[in-house]
Amino acid sequence: MKLLQEFKEFAVKGNMMDMAIGIIIGASFNQVIDVLVKQILLPPLSLLSDGINLDNKKLILRESQTNAFGDISVQEVAISYGQFVETFLDFLIVGFTIFMVVKFINRLNKKAEDPSDKTVSTPKNIQLLMDMNSLLEEQNRILKEKK
Repeated sequence: MKLLQEFKEFAVKGNMMDMAIGIIIGASFNQVIDVLVKQILLPPLSLLSDGINLDNKKLILRESQTNAFGDISVQEVAISYGQFVETFLDFLIVGFTIFMVVKFINRLNKKAEDPSDKTVSTPKNIQLLMDMNSLLEEQNRILKEKK
């Protein structure tokens, strides 16, 4: 019963909703990045690489052997490094793309939090802190004048 009560508190506090929203937005963001990488960035890179298919690249340690009937009697043993290289390149491209998007968003956030920048409205929490700071400065000035 205590577990049910804890779950209810967890769900009501909003943590579960925040997590659900984060997961949904993360999945959508993943789709956007996936399309950006596969449909926009990789085609020009494919042109530069002359259509090399890394998927089939491998280092063969032992050739496969067939019997008299043409059936494979000994399987090929190979290190398939091409797929690893391709996956690693995808990781680097996706990582760099996410880095650039986060950098752009951080620049927008920093601009929004700058009280001297009048092109962007100051968020309410920053404005409240600025107002409190002004009131404290005024209070200190009044106290100094009384002395």
